[in-house]
Amino acid sequence: MAARKKVAKAAPKKVAGKSRAKSADAAAVAKPLFDKILIANRGEIACRVIRTCKRLGIKTVAVYSEADADALHVRQADEKVLIGPAPSAQSYLQIDKIVAACKKTGAQAVHPGYGFLSEKQEFQKALAKAGIVFIGPDALAIHAMGDKIESKKLAQKAGVSTVPGYLAAIPNADQAVKIAQKIGYPVMIKASAGGGGKGMRIAYNDAECHEGFGSATNEAKASFADDRVFIEKYIEEPRHIEIQLIGDSHGNCLYLWERECSIQRRHQKVIEEAPSPFLDAKTRKAMGEQAVALAKAVKYKSAGTVEFIVDKHRKFYFLEMNTRLQVEHPVTELITGLDLVELMIRVAAKEKLPLAQKDVKLEGWAVEARVYAEDPFRNFLPSTGRLVRYREPVPGPDVRVDTGVYEGGEISMF
Repeated sequence: MAARKKVAKAAPKKVAGKSRAKSADAAAVAKPLFDKILIANRGEIACRVIRTCKRLGIKTVAVYSEADADALHVRQADEKVLIGPAPSAQSYLQIDKIVAACKKTGAQAVHPGYGFLSEKQEFQKALAKAGIVFIGPDALAIHAMGDKIESKKLAQKAGVSTVPGYLAAIPNADQAVKIAQKIGYPVMIKASAGGGGKGMRIAYNDAECHEGFGSATNEAKASFADDRVFIEKYIEEPRHIEIQLIGDSHGNCLYLWERECSIQRRHQKVIEEAPSPFLDAKTRKAMGEQAVALAKAVKYKSAGTVEFIVDKHRKFYFLEMNTRLQVEHPVTELITGLDLVELMIRVAAKEKLPLAQKDVKLEGWAVEARVYAEDPFRNFLPSTGRLVRYREPVPGPDVRVDTGVYEGGEISMF
């Protein structure tokens, strides 16, 4: 989102891995992993990827719609390519236009950021067909983890703890009620192809289940062109805790500790922190090992995140896997000293991960706050217009600002 900003603050402590980063920098400057990378995204995440590419001596290409001609990521990139009108369906979601932009500029690889085409297996396949590297997992892993029903089945096979529920598409509301009665209320009705809190309804009784099935199905169809929904037990007093992973094409996969993402609005994360103040060492290790087991089951490579619901007794259940970089990745970088974008690029270039699980440090604590272009006096509705005044915290050793906006810039309806 163009108006999203991230501020991460760590404990006043030296971050691990800085000496490793310097030596990696020296090698990277001598021989770039890729000559040029195109970022198939906009806003804060595009700027974030550009920053690491510059440090590694890799040239960058920004793509933009007509609405984003003056966007910050366009100004920061080495080259820019207009890919269409303002609506994202006619620009950022057009696979053919992204591939054409790569060919036009000679970009050898594409970083998808998050959202847009980042979890579309068709995008990875189209790039592969054109001989362009996708900085992310392969189509098999994207497909396997992108469907919430199928991913839960895979998780069960891999020995990962899952929420009790009915993991097949439910044909009608009457059947939904029967299933909910068997599971026991409260239940959560969820879209199989869902994300971002869409196609989700909580039901505490038969009437709410019947009504929730209809509304969840309709919203799923409108949002994802897929009206399949399933039902699982709703965990009360839950915490949303996720495990960051990184895997390579040589069979190595590491967990990079966890992030606590329980502070949300409309199922959208607002505040994230790492590590979680709720977990103990035993639970943290068990969650990390189960996340790695799931990733290895689909031969996962690149950065990814396995999300869990954790109850008040620290029992945890697999929720879903995001096969991309997450908005909240900076807090993980601050407590580990690792650059996830750099690792993604190195993995995409067929390199082995430069560290083992025992080398993954956990030092300090970090919190991230997202800043939204929303109006708190109108129930947090999206707010558009010129950004008349914008003041960031001063970046320093313990303060990080990731932004895609600037004072005087336009926050458009797109």
